[in-house]
Amino acid sequence: MSETPTTTFGGRRAVPPNNSNAEENNPPTVELQGLVPRGVNLQDYLNVTGVYLFKEKWDTNKVDHHTDKYNSNNLIVRRGQSFYIQIDFNRAYDPRKDLFRVEYVIEDAVYLDDEKEREEYVLNDVGVIFYGNANNIKTRSWSYGQFEDGILDACLHLMDKAQMDLSGRGNPIKVSRVGSAMVNSKDDDGVIVGSWDNIYEYGVPPSAWTGSIDILLEYHSSKNPVRYGQCWVFAGVFNTFLRCLGIPARVVTNYFSAHDNNANLQMDIFLEEDGNVNSKLTKDSVWNYHCWNEAWMTRPDLPVGFGGWQAVDSTPQENSDGMYRCGPASVQAIKHGHVCFQFDAPFVFAEVNSDLVYITAKKDGTHVVEAVDTTHIGKLIVTKQIGGDGMKDITDTYKFQEGQKEERLALETALMYGVKKPLNTEGVAKPRSDVTMDFEVANAVLGRDFKVTITFQNNSPNSYTITAYLSGNVTFYTGVSKEEFKKETFDVALEPLSFKKEEVLVRAGEYMGQLLEQASLHFFVTARVEETGDILAKQKSTVLTIPTVIIKVRGPQMVGSDMVVTVEFTNPLKEPLKNVWMRLDGPGVVKPLRKMFREIQPNSTVQWEEVSRPWVPGPRKLIASMTSDSLRHVYGELNLQIQRRPSV
Repeated sequence: MSETPTTTFGGRRAVPPNNSNAEENNPPTVELQGLVPRGVNLQDYLNVTGVYLFKEKWDTNKVDHHTDKYNSNNLIVRRGQSFYIQIDFNRAYDPRKDLFRVEYVIEDAVYLDDEKEREEYVLNDVGVIFYGNANNIKTRSWSYGQFEDGILDACLHLMDKAQMDLSGRGNPIKVSRVGSAMVNSKDDDGVIVGSWDNIYEYGVPPSAWTGSIDILLEYHSSKNPVRYGQCWVFAGVFNTFLRCLGIPARVVTNYFSAHDNNANLQMDIFLEEDGNVNSKLTKDSVWNYHCWNEAWMTRPDLPVGFGGWQAVDSTPQENSDGMYRCGPASVQAIKHGHVCFQFDAPFVFAEVNSDLVYITAKKDGTHVVEAVDTTHIGKLIVTKQIGGDGMKDITDTYKFQEGQKEERLALETALMYGVKKPLNTEGVAKPRSDVTMDFEVANAVLGRDFKVTITFQNNSPNSYTITAYLSGNVTFYTGVSKEEFKKETFDVALEPLSFKKEEVLVRAGEYMGQLLEQASLHFFVTARVEETGDILAKQKSTVLTIPTVIIKVRGPQMVGSDMVVTVEFTNPLKEPLKNVWMRLDGPGVVKPLRKMFREIQPNSTVQWEEVSRPWVPGPRKLIASMTSDSLRHVYGELNLQIQRRPSV
């Protein structure tokens, strides 16, 4: 029988690497043994007999450092802030002959000087994530739960899993880059398995999660990736990781976010000669929205001025230095086009500031640039406002105002740093035709008919004939089409200096059977001016308005008192909902819970009651979700004010 092989370390690796917080819980004690030199009395030396860390919830260290919310018996203190320790010696300390040293570094690479910003970006354990599209913004709350029982250990486990040396764990640049890779499972068995194919039989649909707690605890206990997630799930869990470790962080949503597959800072939409999209040649995609994170830190590795908010992204999109990760990339550097600075700045720059280029692929193999849209990508970039659930527009932190000279200069600067741009788009008229086209999608409610209105404007004294084509597709929010459910061709006669509107009716029966995770529909309208051969093209997306989950409570909203929580949902569709899962979450109020209903009949209402005993006072929030085989992305929330228990 062969013996189990043992790991050997040679040279610089003679000692195993120090890369596990778990192993630091019980550090070895070394005592002097053996012969003592003549004349040496060990009692003359000052020896430490005990260390008291003031680490209980009520002790000054945890109260002053705002770490009393962590459910942990360990000392947890924040960088750059003094704390107390008590050291006991074997005899009285004599400053004339005794010397001892306690090392403490006060410089803090993640310090925010605004107290309200610290409360929001480090201490707030519930956030708001924005989705939908720029013309129809949707919101949902997310439970970060960074202080919940077991979450700190789970976050430390991620760094252990990545074999990150303890000496690097005080560096937010390294920590955020490691976290970016470990939150996704693409190449390192990290936390979350991504899935965008609408098939979730072996896990939980991304829209069903209400927060990070269940995900991180399951990963820590099972040591296996959790199924499934999409960008807002990756961003929510990554935000928990960063805030839990004391790094200020926030979730950011970029509307009309470019995924530049060939790194040329432009989204190439290839058209056939008849105006239809050539899906084989069109490799780039424009996401309705994309969520990533920002982390606040100094950047001593970059020139002065590029510290502050850094873009970090854990959604696995492109490979960076051998792993699926992104950032940290200086937001200030991105704004000015300085994409030469690490990490992954060109990719983030393309997400917010690419040009949308429409190219006709001729039958003879040549490509002709038809139109350039410089304003579509990065239409709106938002995050949650400080101290409230509203939206804060941060577009101007990533880019100059569209059309300004500074915005074009930033793009030229990015191109100067070696990013390729093979197609010449300079001098393309925007627009060059006498005819312009636009269209609007009416407010679309799930299960109901709605209209798409296309407007043609003739700006010349000539008459024109237009042949137009409308294509309606059920799409993933990443811009990838699943199924074309609507196609309609029509002709329009335009009189000189006039406009004309055409309405296309979209019936519920055309799209209901094809719906995906987020009830997102994408419309592409192309038109040809017969007299000139000019091609007009526009694309827009809409997210169907869906029902909500209702949350009610009864009983005292007080720490330690029982309170009944009721979750209620009514099926608005004309068909039964099957395999319905409802989830309930609320940091400090209720542990994550879930309940299954086999079926909900049309127009029927189901109720689910749970008894909760809150343990954290102050403003709190309950969050619920509903998911089923045919309807997802259904949410509800309720704000609470939990009172402190009266002192006796």
